[in-house]
Amino acid sequence: MAHRLLTYEAGAGQSTEPMESPTLRVYEKLRQSLSAFAGVAAFEALAFRALTQAKSEAPGLWAVKVAAGGALQGLGQGVDEQEPQIDKDKDMAGEFQPGEGGIILIARLLGLLGLFLGEALTLNLLRNAWPGAALDDHNSGNGRKA
Repeated sequence: MAHRLLTYEAGAGQSTEPMESPTLRVYEKLRQSLSAFAGVAAFEALAFRALTQAKSEAPGLWAVKVAAGGALQGLGQGVDEQEPQIDKDKDMAGEFQPGEGGIILIARLLGLLGLFLGEALTLNLLRNAWPGAALDDHNSGNGRKA
């Protein structure tokens, strides 16, 4: 699901103006949607936990911090934390390569949402944040791979 959201945002960001990375756009949409749903403090706690989990898989995230209000600081500033190419084969297999810290972070955040909110509510929140995206979740049979 993380790859699908990042792919959608990467396509939405095709313009002549410089924009923030697809990872940051996905994160910010999740932050706005979830903060409205559960409150800022709840989102901050969830984002901090997701970032902690992602840091063990992506060393480039060690410079990233969750700031007050849940905003991310430092994403994209690490040496190997460049915006990765989206590979749908890896999406299907659940595999990540070094330098894909943003994807891993979004995947961990979505996984925690699925765990705490359940698959149906998580998908409903995602559909509200991305009304034009195809979010038929064929990969989340157990609710943990949202």
